[in-house]
Amino acid sequence: MPPRLAPLMTIDAQSAECASQLNVINPATGEVIGHAPDAGQYELDLAVAAAQRAFPGWKATPRAERQQALNQFAKRLVEHADELARLFTLEHGRPLNQAKEEILGAAHWIRGIAQLDTPVEIVEETAQRRVEVHYDPLGVVCAIVPWNFPVLLASWKISHALITGNTLVLKPSPFTPLTTLRLGELTRDLLPAGVLNIISGGDHLGPLMTSHPGFAKISFTGSTATGRRIMESAARDLKRITLELGGNDAAIVLPDVDVEQIAQQLFMGAFFNSGQVCVACKRLYIHDAIYEQLRDRLHQLAQNLPVGDGMVEGNVFGPIQNLAQYRRVLQMRDEAREAGLTLLEGGPVPETGYFMPLTLVDNPPEDARVVTEEAFGPILPLLRFSDIDEVIARANATEYGLAGAVWSKDVDQAVTIAKRLDTGTVWINQNLESSPGIPLGGHKQSGFGVENGVAGLMEFVQPKSIFIPKSA
Repeated sequence: MPPRLAPLMTIDAQSAECASQLNVINPATGEVIGHAPDAGQYELDLAVAAAQRAFPGWKATPRAERQQALNQFAKRLVEHADELARLFTLEHGRPLNQAKEEILGAAHWIRGIAQLDTPVEIVEETAQRRVEVHYDPLGVVCAIVPWNFPVLLASWKISHALITGNTLVLKPSPFTPLTTLRLGELTRDLLPAGVLNIISGGDHLGPLMTSHPGFAKISFTGSTATGRRIMESAARDLKRITLELGGNDAAIVLPDVDVEQIAQQLFMGAFFNSGQVCVACKRLYIHDAIYEQLRDRLHQLAQNLPVGDGMVEGNVFGPIQNLAQYRRVLQMRDEAREAGLTLLEGGPVPETGYFMPLTLVDNPPEDARVVTEEAFGPILPLLRFSDIDEVIARANATEYGLAGAVWSKDVDQAVTIAKRLDTGTVWINQNLESSPGIPLGGHKQSGFGVENGVAGLMEFVQPKSIFIPKSA
């Protein structure tokens, strides 16, 4: 069936709309392809009130029943994967087959997180007493999701919050609201009213949510600059926060690698989703001994892998998702060109839409903007190195610390280097890998708290120690 291009919000398991509407743009064409409600304080208050009413009952629901509901939720995603993927590509731009992978990946994540638990711990057992630690849900969670992985990251927040007994109000990005709103429509019958509420709105809605006194916790994925503002807002009433923020992730390639074997993996680790991945490689450090060989192979890939409308079969890369980000990345590229840096561009791209050739920057200085800032687009600096200690220092010389990678046939040496990188995740001879059971978090200004794994669940609960005497 064709996707609906005007899905409604879900509040208290019912359809909800409002007078104001957001235009949703197809970034492959620049055309308006749908509309979403532009909610404000009134709709937000309704959603929070519904979640507050639902919280006591959902908290008391046995964990096995919450798990069953989430598994049914995941099943519904799979059943409607084709419809959701098409809607995803229209509003996001990513090629259709990759869009479907995200929908199925979200289902996998929901099932995986639902299997995790925060069981009662017995921390003391003596003849006189037993001390148990229980983990209670926090209450109503505010979830704010970005545009680069709108369904997958929504699934993380939904599964973490709901399996631990919290209720949720979720806001997708105003650039990519349609698929998430449609997801809410498709799953209203699977959860008690008010447990999951999905509202959409423009940039004004986020601050209204983070300052709302009805929330006990904020879970946000997005830029470090916005994360700082959210942290300030949450401090006013001591809301709990989980912030997954920016990264300027470095990969280090040692001279013993097989260039032909790893080149495409490295390329996709940087350019998948047109470089719009928080943990993508954004600085590629290549040893002098293999620099030219690997540079030339990566340039060849850039020239040969097709970029275009995600609805057209065969395209591997889509557009930059929105006009503001498109202009920012173009400006970064143009500044590099004006500074006299060597740009190695890929093949032609469509003239309409937010497209830019896949671009490599050949050994720019370390203080170039394209090196020091997170591009979040299809441009990658290649940087030479010859000394291990020096390259580790260069990789760590950033305010960010989200992820990194080391490529070498000597795994022991790679592990030694990995331990010295100031990041929350380090991949060895791989990239962009994760699973529901593995914590993801950032060092420095790449985040606060973690998602996934039992450590991620702990972000959504609070411990309660109960002292139980053995005799009255």
